[in-house]
Amino acid sequence: MKGYVLSVEREVAAPPQAVFAILADVSRHHLIDGSGMLQGADEKTPQHLAMGTTFGMGMKMLVSYSTVNRVVEFEEGRRIAWKTGPTGSMGRWVAGRVWRYELSPTEAGTLVRESWDITDDHQRALLKLGGIYSGKVRRDMQRTLERLSRLVTSDGVPGDGIGDDRT
Repeated sequence: MKGYVLSVEREVAAPPQAVFAILADVSRHHLIDGSGMLQGADEKTPQHLAMGTTFGMGMKMLVSYSTVNRVVEFEEGRRIAWKTGPTGSMGRWVAGRVWRYELSPTEAGTLVRESWDITDDHQRALLKLGGIYSGKVRRDMQRTLERLSRLVTSDGVPGDGIGDDRT
């Protein structure tokens, strides 16, 4: 992790618009989540994200909880990022991480860079401590990009085995 931003990259054999379509559709995020924590999007989530859009996510890490996310960066087909945190008073303690995806066209498709930016996170010191959490996050991000690649190149659907290898 450099500073407070952890990034991983993967080349995907699909055009940027196809990759971006999945990233901007919250209803498909559970198909690419490499952490196993994402339980699904709130029913009120818009079909296609845009700058300033807020959306809810059901999560699970030992216990179920929910987060509220707000799109803070958006360039159609090139970049999308959202800042996340739990609802209610817990937001004062654990909110502030930014998940960012940047897409660059290549001859073979798209270079996808996923970043976990904890610069403004209230827990950044704890999250960076000893590299324990960043090691898990890096592995999960690599799994996410692998699942994204498989989904966009095979038009994967739920139950097709994408991400069933959460070891």
